[in-house]
Amino acid sequence: VNRNKKCIGLDLRAEEGRLIFHQLAGKTDVIVEELSRVCSGVAVSYAASALGSYPLLEYGTEEQKRKYLPDIASGKRLAAFALTEPTAGSDASAIKTTATKENGGYVINGTKQFITNGGEAEIYTVIALTDKTRGARGASAFLIEKDTPGFSFGKKEKKMGIRASSTRELIFRNCLVPEENMIGREGMGFIVTMRLLDRSRPGIGAQAVGLAQGALEAAVDYAQKRIQFGHPIISLPVVQDMLADMAIHVEAARLLVYAAARTIDSGAKNFTEESAMAKV
Repeated sequence: VNRNKKCIGLDLRAEEGRLIFHQLAGKTDVIVEELSRVCSGVAVSYAASALGSYPLLEYGTEEQKRKYLPDIASGKRLAAFALTEPTAGSDASAIKTTATKENGGYVINGTKQFITNGGEAEIYTVIALTDKTRGARGASAFLIEKDTPGFSFGKKEKKMGIRASSTRELIFRNCLVPEENMIGREGMGFIVTMRLLDRSRPGIGAQAVGLAQGALEAAVDYAQKRIQFGHPIISLPVVQDMLADMAIHVEAARLLVYAAARTIDSGAKNFTEESAMAKV
């Protein structure tokens, strides 16, 4: 459906032979919100593919962009971002996955956990340590394709909800990745990750807004159909007050998300505070 409606490609466009951003945050967040209103699982899968493509868009070479972005933009291939590990969440300094330089590339070893679109995506942005002595400053970002030898998938999480979105373990065992698949320079993984997390937080807020909007619409529909004492309960002042309060909170959250997205799309260099507020 997304491919037919051309939703996937809204955040990319070509200009003078180059692939560049096009109001990425605003348009992506609106789509995520609308998808979340009816199915949060589909919304999460869509958002995760955008998440996996952000580092490539911001820090990738022209050759990398031309190789991967057209298929991502068209919806032909999904992307994913792999940072989380059994002992590390969004803390890049705690990751254990390593990337050792040899044979004209990097050998990746380690495990990633709770990766959205894991097993479904064809292109993965993976954060690994190229210099363990430097902590977070020794992390680098790599593009790894699904069928790369040494790259396999572990267990698929059996979640209580959002089941339309795959969450899976990634396993790397002596996985050789060409040197040209590094995003940016060696040691830029922490910078890439922090920038990515700031840019993605409004999308999490958009998911919550969509879910809340769907719940509000369901509540209004129920209140219109539920009859008590000969009248729909929506005619009761106490119910009206509850629904009005819900609508105000949903709209306030929506405006926070949109404000953060506008700040990002304006080209602001620092939007950490706005992004964090939109997520909360």
